[in-house]
Amino acid sequence: MIRHPLRVENRLGLHARAAAKLVRLTSSFRSEILLARDGAQQQADARSILGVLMLAAAQGTCLVVSIDGEDEAEARDAILHLFQEKFGEEN
Repeated sequence: MIRHPLRVENRLGLHARAAAKLVRLTSSFRSEILLARDGAQQQADARSILGVLMLAAAQGTCLVVSIDGEDEAEARDAILHLFQEKFGEEN
């Protein structure tokens, strides 16, 4: 199992379009992928658009991604890249 901190850096936060990109990405992996606000008990399945949106992750929000499965390293790298690229929304 991999746990990795993430910070939402894009200006609009994890809004509908960004959440949809994340859901499409995570759905391509076999591992179980969960997102949670850092320090909170609330978790969301990263394959659920509604769950991701319910995290209400604005710019600056710290999240923790938990990945468990056979392709967890690849999933972590892809998710980190998506967050680092600010979901392709900013230069």
